[in-house]
Amino acid sequence: MKSKAAVRRIVEALKTLYPDAMCSLQYQKDYELLFAVRLSAQCTDARVNMVTPALYARFPTLEAFANASYEEVGEAIKSCGFYNTKSKDLVECAKILLEKYGGRVPGTMEELTSLPGIGRKTANLILGDIYHQPAYVCDTHCIRITGRLGLTDGSKDPLSVEKQLRAVLPPEESSDFCHRMVLFGRDRCTARKANCDGCPLRADCDFGKAQSKKA
Repeated sequence: MKSKAAVRRIVEALKTLYPDAMCSLQYQKDYELLFAVRLSAQCTDARVNMVTPALYARFPTLEAFANASYEEVGEAIKSCGFYNTKSKDLVECAKILLEKYGGRVPGTMEELTSLPGIGRKTANLILGDIYHQPAYVCDTHCIRITGRLGLTDGSKDPLSVEKQLRAVLPPEESSDFCHRMVLFGRDRCTARKANCDGCPLRADCDFGKAQSKKA
């Protein structure tokens, strides 16, 4: 396990690289973030951000979504992929938010993961960005990079990675740390190649140090 000092250095280095740790999905209302994350499954955030302005213009309220047919919503999100499943989840989720939560996005893991199409990754994002709670969003970037760094044991299982990160990351840093993992994974530590030369995390990275020994 990483020392607390090493974890702190990693956290601080990422803060320097990405001072504004923000979700790349664009939204104005809480439920819009919930819906945008659902649309992002097997789809890029950039594509979702292209689709959602017209989607929210066509269905400007939860009531509009709840009263829409699956086909209507599906037509509006077609380019996001898996639109039949996603449209059903959005419509049914809108109904539940109105009927059970008074139009509010709930603020607990249990409530969020009971919504159609919402898993722990999405729930953690909502808890972090909307409710400012400790949150560990274990997407592919986070899973890959924390394994390379040695913050986790290299597991590819999101729940296992989440549990391991909860044990090493300061709770107050968790949500922003995960946003920075996404940015770092797109910029430098990609799935195709870990660009270790000149990496500011290399001194505390298990993968980076191993590469240094090979050189």
